[in-house]
Amino acid sequence: MRREVALLMKAQVTLTSAEAKRLVARAVAAHPKVKRALKEGIVAIGLGTTNAYVIEELLGERVEKGRYLAGFVDAHGTCVVPKAMRLKEVVLERGRRVKESIDAVVKRMKPGDVLIKGANAVDARGIAGVMLASDVGGTIASIYGIAKARGIDIIIPVTLEKLVPGSLDEVSKEAGISVISRSTGIPVGIFPVAGEVITEIEAFKMLFGVEACVLGAGGLGGGEGSRTFLLKGKDDKVEEAFRTVKAIKGESAVTPARGKCSECEYSQCPRAGR
Repeated sequence: MRREVALLMKAQVTLTSAEAKRLVARAVAAHPKVKRALKEGIVAIGLGTTNAYVIEELLGERVEKGRYLAGFVDAHGTCVVPKAMRLKEVVLERGRRVKESIDAVVKRMKPGDVLIKGANAVDARGIAGVMLASDVGGTIASIYGIAKARGIDIIIPVTLEKLVPGSLDEVSKEAGISVISRSTGIPVGIFPVAGEVITEIEAFKMLFGVEACVLGAGGLGGGEGSRTFLLKGKDDKVEEAFRTVKAIKGESAVTPARGKCSECEYSQCPRAGR
């Protein structure tokens, strides 16, 4: 007797940069480790626009995303939001906000707690990279060693627009604030970070149980930085994923808070003092 082979349903979807951040944030909020830490421990959420979406998904409140970040890249190049314009990092203990900074709270975090840290890049091996504009390494330098020493879970939400060729370990050997002779923005180093990377591919799997692969990248007219995906899975799961994508279409792009170049403290930037 011939057995019928069930065909998997396929769908095609395109996500802009902002839409992809929303999808990834939902996956992070649904992550079993995050949900457990929200009930029993600490969830520390570093600055970053994708992390701002994570906060919205966890707490159900709006976040001024253009201020929930430190470093960013725009049409001018690499830049930093002035400290006076930034929102404070969100730290949750048993689901409630505490006033401690990540630098402080990490000193009492332990296994079972979760550190959520964004990234500026991710390579094909799943190593994420955090740009360093501070010559003392910024927040990541002060928290990463403690987190790794104690076995604290590090979750890294990063969309595939930040996928880079080559090895971030290798490029980190060449980059550095003081070795850059010319720059279109603030010169930076790059810090390779190992953790659980969650991109759109992992998000589709975690949220809907469907396989996703990238079949196109980039676009025009607001589609810059977008990714087009082929989704494959059981009919009901693919339909659910497709409905969710349709519902988040139109997510507004994030505009970072910019200080005055004339008041910039980063003298290495060619725009500083203008």
